[in-house]
Amino acid sequence: MSDSVDRRYGPAPLPQPRGPVSTAVIEALVRPPQELPAGLSAEFDPADPVVDEDLQLTLFLCYELHYRGWQGVDEDWEWQPSLLALRSAAERPFEAALRRLVGPLPAVLPGGVPRALADLVAAADGPSLAAALQRRATLAQFREFVTHRSIYHLREADPHSWGLPRLAGPAKAALVEIQMDEYGNGRLDRMHAELFRRTLGRLDLDSGYAAYLDRVPAVTLATNNLISLFGLHRRLRGALLGHLAAFEMTSSLPNRRYGNGLRRLGLDETATRFYDEHVEADAVHEQIAAHDLCGGLVRTEPGLAADVLFGAAAALAVDRLFAGHLLDSWAAGGSSLRAVAEPARVAVAVAA
Repeated sequence: MSDSVDRRYGPAPLPQPRGPVSTAVIEALVRPPQELPAGLSAEFDPADPVVDEDLQLTLFLCYELHYRGWQGVDEDWEWQPSLLALRSAAERPFEAALRRLVGPLPAVLPGGVPRALADLVAAADGPSLAAALQRRATLAQFREFVTHRSIYHLREADPHSWGLPRLAGPAKAALVEIQMDEYGNGRLDRMHAELFRRTLGRLDLDSGYAAYLDRVPAVTLATNNLISLFGLHRRLRGALLGHLAAFEMTSSLPNRRYGNGLRRLGLDETATRFYDEHVEADAVHEQIAAHDLCGGLVRTEPGLAADVLFGAAAALAVDRLFAGHLLDSWAAGGSSLRAVAEPARVAVAVAA
């Protein structure tokens, strides 16, 4: 495998630490698997776990071992017991904070889940990041937005695919249908992650896997860790599908606005294709996700209806925090990215 392929697809190099726990984890990961220092989880002291830099990076470090891994890190770390225990110690306050952020949700019968999902989406009152990017964002601000989203989009669909072996029947068939589109129906050039890589190239951004991990703040990591939390715990499979439904049900119009914003800034069809593709695909996925995916799940497992709504509400709530961070940063005349020393940019060839 060539260096360019390594850079495109991972694994990524270990990031810079952001606190005592992530420092200890990174120092451990460069050595053979071993017991972590006793009492390490006691170093967590987050006022708000959702935006705590040390906690969110620690979770990302642990979760990535289940995706592409890390450069130079022994793969046996994935199931090292003391690291799994530390991950669990970070997940508990994170999940508790998510439930506080979402607040109480209405009780709903299984047959009412699709309607309840639509009501949640309709009631979402976060700041319109998509409208700002369409109408007034500068090229520098749009590049920042794409930098944030690169952490997710370069592995798009992978976190939700954890649901496949946990499902059966109609819900499984619906998830396969959605994921096949995300993966380009088996064609590399049509995979959504590959389309996004072309957008990065047109914006003169590094398209290497997790290339900007050090630059994105905790709230961006939380938007990613949220899906991994749901996907890696079977008990949260309902929340995972609710999260995907919220994604699909709030995607079509924002992606139209993102594409139009890039056109306003003079970018070409290669830059906008990722967003234009989602306008059409997600209009279809919206109905599949609400009725066939989530509706199908609760028809066979009625007890998961509340979890489905929690996952959807959590997706909307964390996305609202993310949008607020970007817009507040820009309104103050600053950057939404972390001010850290960037490594030298390694160009990655991007096909037109």
